[in-house]
Amino acid sequence: MNELPISSSPDLYQGVRVLLLTAKTHVRQTVNTAMVQTYWHIGRLIVEDEQGGAHRAVYGKQVLPELAKRLSGEFGEGFRLSNLRSFRQFYLTFSEQEIRHTVCSELSWSHLRLLMRVENTTARTWYANEAATQGWSVRALDRQISTLFYERLLSSPAPTQADVRAEAVARIAQETPADPRDFIRDPYLLEFLGVQPDAGLYEQDLEQGLLNQLQKFLMELGKGFAFVARQKHLRVEGEDCFVDLVFYNYLLKCFVLVDLKVGKLAHQDVGQMDMYVRVFDAQIRGEGDNPTLGLILCSERNAAVAKYSLLADSHQLYASKYQMLMPTEAELRAELERDRALLESTHHDPHL
Repeated sequence: MNELPISSSPDLYQGVRVLLLTAKTHVRQTVNTAMVQTYWHIGRLIVEDEQGGAHRAVYGKQVLPELAKRLSGEFGEGFRLSNLRSFRQFYLTFSEQEIRHTVCSELSWSHLRLLMRVENTTARTWYANEAATQGWSVRALDRQISTLFYERLLSSPAPTQADVRAEAVARIAQETPADPRDFIRDPYLLEFLGVQPDAGLYEQDLEQGLLNQLQKFLMELGKGFAFVARQKHLRVEGEDCFVDLVFYNYLLKCFVLVDLKVGKLAHQDVGQMDMYVRVFDAQIRGEGDNPTLGLILCSERNAAVAKYSLLADSHQLYASKYQMLMPTEAELRAELERDRALLESTHHDPHL
């Protein structure tokens, strides 16, 4: 005789569910508050130390880079030089009263970073109030600031202000609904907590499977490749970017960046990789390293395209070495097609 499955009552389920959601909200608010206030006080210490007698030019060139190096070594990449400069600007932009006792205390660090771009104090306060009371996402706030929403609203005649607001509301409504998982994969929170972002936080199943295979393939077939990172976090002018795979080739003496695009190669993909390469050269490339190389892989069911970013600017000898040490385009294409077909068949077969 088969036993009947035991199910929880709706009331029990809802009660537990409410407790869990409430706890998660509280944890999020607590961590964000601690992070924001800590960053403000770091900025205060930097400014106070600067005003303690160090010359501004000397301070910026010597003290902050050394501080960033020491903090990054102990606490991780969240304390790189660009971030310390952001903390300094944060202290100079907001008072402690604002971050503790106004709507700013309800906003995330990502929101506050965007608000620092707004020089007009009245406009900044207005954007902060709207973001908090209307529940604007970081992307929505970025859009409203970039399109000068406050300025357009202020300059519009009273009868048309409602239309300007309605236009903004309509744009926000078209956004993809917020993903609750965004909280646990927020790069700022992960850096603050000293947690290394896991590639699985950012990737779809098919992409993750392809990248797993590509990582093994390049390590096995490419000569001199050492794995560095998955979903390497770069910050460029306040924007967050993630490079799918990062290797260092100790024969070529350079970093090799790999970005996977499931679909056709687009013009912006090349521009994006070019930016990644330039940022790596500026921020991470060491003394004696050769220029960083970027590899874009675009996979469709029966096609793959490999493009080598900035290869045209390299010396011919260097290009020749690159061709000798990297898998060929044909090998990459075959590997992508094989892996994609295998992953898709596994995903669609209910018996596997």
